[in-house]
Amino acid sequence: MKEIIILQTGEYYHIYNRGVDKREVFLDEEDFWKFFNCLRDLNNETYYEERLGVLGISKNSIRPVKSSDFKELGDFIQGQEKLVEIVSYSLGPNHFHLILKQLKDNGISIFMQRVGTSYTNYFNKKYDRSGSLFQGTFKKVHIDNEKYLLWLLGYVNGNIEIHGLGKASDYPWTSYQAIRKELNSFLKKEERGLSNLSALSGLDIILSQFGSVEQFEEFVKMVIEESRTKKEMESYLLEED
Repeated sequence: MKEIIILQTGEYYHIYNRGVDKREVFLDEEDFWKFFNCLRDLNNETYYEERLGVLGISKNSIRPVKSSDFKELGDFIQGQEKLVEIVSYSLGPNHFHLILKQLKDNGISIFMQRVGTSYTNYFNKKYDRSGSLFQGTFKKVHIDNEKYLLWLLGYVNGNIEIHGLGKASDYPWTSYQAIRKELNSFLKKEERGLSNLSALSGLDIILSQFGSVEQFEEFVKMVIEESRTKKEMESYLLEED
């Protein structure tokens, strides 16, 4: 019998899902940006009309978006009570991985429902389709110890390279670059703090684990190599059967 995982406040979870029938769910840069913005903007319990109201825009307004709107909206969102901490993320063409810490009861479920619904509505309208976009309810794994959490940080931030889709350090749709920048500022004791336009939060668990940016990079490389070797071995064993 499959174990039922109850999401507990204060605990970390690996959350992931992929497109239904393994289809691609990010077809261009605009799609990646939309999902990223959902991660950032929907990590609270505000409504769409409320966020528009902060900018003085009505639902049916055709006013063009101004550059100042992004900062104003970012400031507003940062002031809201978060549902989860987003510790790491990776967006691949047909799947996503997140490491989340639940901050409120049912926070992860509420957050993922908001993100999934918003992105699916956007995608279906843009590509003139209907129905589910993702493969059922999001998948979840409880991260029950610090060693496992650390390994998953390497796995999520190196996921694209593990799948041979690009170099982890260069790929724009993971948290790799933001973590490296934040870690660098922290170690140099410079003024730090994630931008209000960042989707990430709660990076203290990462900052406490690495003594240099290079150490973080080497750790991700190590997890990539371990994971790719394991995948190759699994493939070899299957072919032998």
